[in-house]
Amino acid sequence: MPKLIPYHNTYKATGVDDADAQDIILIHGWGLHAIVFDDIVPALLERFRVTVVDLPGMGQSPLPGADYTLDFLAGQVLHIMPEKAHVLGWSLGGLVALAMAEKAPDRVQSVVTVAASPRFTSAEGWGTAMNPEILEKFAEMFDEDQEGTLVRFLALNCKGSAAMRQDTARLKEILYFCGLPAPKALRGGLDILREADLRKVLSTLAMPVLMVFGENDHIVPAAAMAASESLINTGRTALIEQVAHVPFLSAPDTFTQAVYDFYRDHQLVG
Repeated sequence: MPKLIPYHNTYKATGVDDADAQDIILIHGWGLHAIVFDDIVPALLERFRVTVVDLPGMGQSPLPGADYTLDFLAGQVLHIMPEKAHVLGWSLGGLVALAMAEKAPDRVQSVVTVAASPRFTSAEGWGTAMNPEILEKFAEMFDEDQEGTLVRFLALNCKGSAAMRQDTARLKEILYFCGLPAPKALRGGLDILREADLRKVLSTLAMPVLMVFGENDHIVPAAAMAASESLINTGRTALIEQVAHVPFLSAPDTFTQAVYDFYRDHQLVG
């Protein structure tokens, strides 16, 4: 059992009796924390009991001394997750969600990934992805200017969105709300984004999976949809138009509608 556990909070369902509500846990992306989901939590509370978590070294979570790997992050979140839950992960959090589903398929009831693919960087047989040199460049810049690199990466999150200025300002506000993340967490997160390859994992998952993409995403291009969908056993992909890497921030109502449509189609909610 970890001596240090991630900061997390659980909100009671509002639209159904909390005792009858299912659980969902939300996992944020690189450099940010759980407040990034504030705009969609009320809609999710209509049907779910919602747990939010700050990944280790980000937001209000402590940074244990273990190696900062994807398996470590998945284990940390599983430790604080309700016994059974639906999992929704954005960007880096999407990779964590898939890793959790592999580690604990009896506990993860469904997976929604947001602006994430099983492999973020291009490789043989996986051409519709970011050039790994881009993330390598961010890692080099990070060693010289940690805060500036983080701010530039957040701006890249919003590039191409119809609400780019508003989204960028909002992400910066969220970034500084809890103070800057630990450098070790940021470096480790970049390594995970650059190196993780969960294509085989995705192809083995039996629970329903929804992968949501942004039409103008410059980090996980919408062109990765078809290749990702071909690996899903049960579930589908969805595209949200005129948004970039943060669809739930740019278009929260459209995003939550897509998620609920998926849950209803698979009879996960009434």
